[in-house]
Amino acid sequence: MASIRGKIIVVDDEKEVALGYKRILSRIGYDVTIFDSAKKAIPSLTSEWPGILVTDIMMPEMDGITLMKNVQGVDPELPIVLVTGKGSIRMAVDAVKEGAYDFIEKPFEPELFQEVVKRALEKRRYVIEVRDLKDKITHINQNEVNLVGNSPVMERLKKIIKNVAISHADVLILGETGTGKDMVAKSLHQGSNRKEKPFVAINCGALPEAIIESELFGHEEGAFTGAQKKRIGKFEYADGGVVFLDEIESMPLHLQVKLLRVLQEKEVERVGSNKTIPINIRVISATKVDLREASDKGEFREDLYYRLNAVTISLPPLSQRKEDIPLLFHHFVNSYCSRNNQNAPEISRNVIDGLLSRSWKGNVRELKNEAEKFCMNLDFDNLQPASKKNIA
Repeated sequence: MASIRGKIIVVDDEKEVALGYKRILSRIGYDVTIFDSAKKAIPSLTSEWPGILVTDIMMPEMDGITLMKNVQGVDPELPIVLVTGKGSIRMAVDAVKEGAYDFIEKPFEPELFQEVVKRALEKRRYVIEVRDLKDKITHINQNEVNLVGNSPVMERLKKIIKNVAISHADVLILGETGTGKDMVAKSLHQGSNRKEKPFVAINCGALPEAIIESELFGHEEGAFTGAQKKRIGKFEYADGGVVFLDEIESMPLHLQVKLLRVLQEKEVERVGSNKTIPINIRVISATKVDLREASDKGEFREDLYYRLNAVTISLPPLSQRKEDIPLLFHHFVNSYCSRNNQNAPEISRNVIDGLLSRSWKGNVRELKNEAEKFCMNLDFDNLQPASKKNIA
């Protein structure tokens, strides 16, 4: 027996005609329910109905156009296919202008009927999918940190983060550029008992070597030219909380020694001072390179590598969780439009298919950039608002 491919409600006051429609559609795997009046069908046509409506126009008591308007009041996105005779073609054309999905003129070839119904069901499936995504996004936006994705690999990652967050261990996050290492670090912070204390993020690759030591450890007044007053460093400022060291592989070797001491002794010494200051911090580091290989080459201290490697979390590239792309894209589009006080453009099936076909070397960050271009009505790599493309 063929698997069920979609649900259809057929309304026609002529029972034999309705049964004929059912036979045509059932033979290709559709689940068809028939009603001999519009009033009987209405209770089944809710906003949760996952299928479509096929209805004759000319019927007693309530005609197909009136039925269509009733259904549109419940769910304006439910596809309605009208079946019309020659005398009601003009009526059907007007109905399509008012939101009916399509109409088909009697008599018709079964293949044509099947094709129209197939396209209508594809649209309905996409509408339901988008609604589910929006519901998930609403839930996501209620959380402080957004780890977006429901793929198996992301579900495993969320469990790992939850378990690691409540520990006191320092963490090393591994992942390609753009995979969201900063979001994981924030999730670890907010899932811990340090969440009320500072989260201090430092990009080691973005700080000039001349000031990185002062930024991290602070300095005393007069410690060097330009040090006109005492400065508290990032580690000291983060006392009780979390320090996130992104691109840890970029930290100069001579400062790696001082970092190792901070990790081991839980104390800092400002530049120009001999006094040690005890601190209580958790260090989360992130890198896109193999630190073991870097230490073998002498580019990273081996003792620091082993100290950072107490707990390791590896992030998957976007290419390994493509099923998360629709949810991520909707999330980024809604977030961008909300920040800029604009209505989110419709996202067509063509856009989603285009996204799924790409390799995403830049991972989630690249997808976020494309979402923002999409919101700005820019046409990039198969991305454009639905106003320019037909909704599938």
